[in-house]
Amino acid sequence: MPVPQASTYASPEEALRRAVECVGSQAALARLVGVAQPSVWRWLKQGQALPGRHVLVVEKATGISRHDLNPVFYPHEAGAEVPSSPSVQLDSTR
Repeated sequence: MPVPQASTYASPEEALRRAVECVGSQAALARLVGVAQPSVWRWLKQGQALPGRHVLVVEKATGISRHDLNPVFYPHEAGAEVPSSPSVQLDSTR
């Protein structure tokens, strides 16, 4: 059984602060994820994790793990990731 990977950051809020540093500013992170800068400020001020819908874009741009940015959507346990889109199975017998 695989051992869950340890988090690089103390909290999702710390990972979000580091992502802002990586891209240069709150405004730059806002542009990256398609929101207004005050939204990023609010996430930081309220101590929130990065909203799940933005995690993969920020992970790709900064290299900060999705597991650190939002462990609720992307837990560290192997195989427990939330899929980015639902899978659809088609009935091939028709």
